[in-house]
Amino acid sequence: MAEQRARVVFLVRVPAARTEAFLAAYEAIRHQVAGGVPGHLVDQVCRSSADPEQWLITSEWASLADFESWERSPEHRELVRPMRECFTDARSLRFHVHAQTPTPA
Repeated sequence: MAEQRARVVFLVRVPAARTEAFLAAYEAIRHQVAGGVPGHLVDQVCRSSADPEQWLITSEWASLADFESWERSPEHRELVRPMRECFTDARSLRFHVHAQTPTPA
């Protein structure tokens, strides 16, 4: 069986005073990851409509193994450090993509 795509979800809390630093760090990371991390497909950052300090970061990967390989790398730890320094709380979840609706033509 072929490896399944994976979705990684981070639910994080960022104090209002750290929002600008958080978004700047996310911008730096997303461009570097999108430009060359094997298996990375897409990512998003979303802000809660009910709580401006609650953020959701999602990323999709060709496989969970691709994400885990990237997560274990020294480059990953160094790259995400400025963003993680903005969090007061963080939760990480990992999923295999089971099904997806087709993209409209």
